[in-house]
Amino acid sequence: MAFRIGLIVPSSNTTMEPDFYRHLPPGAEVYTARMFLADVTVAGEEEMLDIHFPRALRDIATIEPDVVVFGCTSAGALRGNEYDAQIVQRIQDEAGCPGVSVIKSVREALQARGRRVYLLTPYIDEVTERVAASLRDDGLEVVAAHGMGIKANTDIGRVTPQEIAEFARKHADAARRQADCLFLSCTNLRAMEVRAALEEELGLPVETSNHATFAATLRYYRERAAARG
Repeated sequence: MAFRIGLIVPSSNTTMEPDFYRHLPPGAEVYTARMFLADVTVAGEEEMLDIHFPRALRDIATIEPDVVVFGCTSAGALRGNEYDAQIVQRIQDEAGCPGVSVIKSVREALQARGRRVYLLTPYIDEVTERVAASLRDDGLEVVAAHGMGIKANTDIGRVTPQEIAEFARKHADAARRQADCLFLSCTNLRAMEVRAALEEELGLPVETSNHATFAATLRYYRERAAARG
């Protein structure tokens, strides 16, 4: 029987599904539900959490998934880490399986790489700050936080991997001096495609939302494989 990954993403996200599809191990499948979101703003994500997430969770639960991913970094950080934990608990209660949070997966991945984080995002400032606050609240030191100032989520998805790499290069010297790792935030940013190359080029550990989340999701896949022998 296939390992079913339920992926809940903002409706305008065009990146997270392809990132997962490219790296799926044998026997794993991805099924997606969407939450309406046009602009990555506090107001837009508040509406997404309160109105559209419950519907998407109800829908994805009908496939009887083995794990469900809440696929939005900034919305997970929006109301603090305790609220994000409540999202995961709600997934477990309503879908009957483990839940994976992007922002928690990121925090755990960053903690394994060091304490000082250089944060880069595609967001406007108020959204970037919510992500920074989530990292700080879990004991990480955000030495710098810079966003691209993009509001429309479809425009975030249109930023090319080459443009992402150039944005990171502009901050490379400061990041190497100040941080233990560089974090490129957002599940709709095509940062996973250039993560390994950037890490080698910059000489600094690089983490992305989708890379950290995919790794966290695969832990459940491996656990089931091990249980089956």
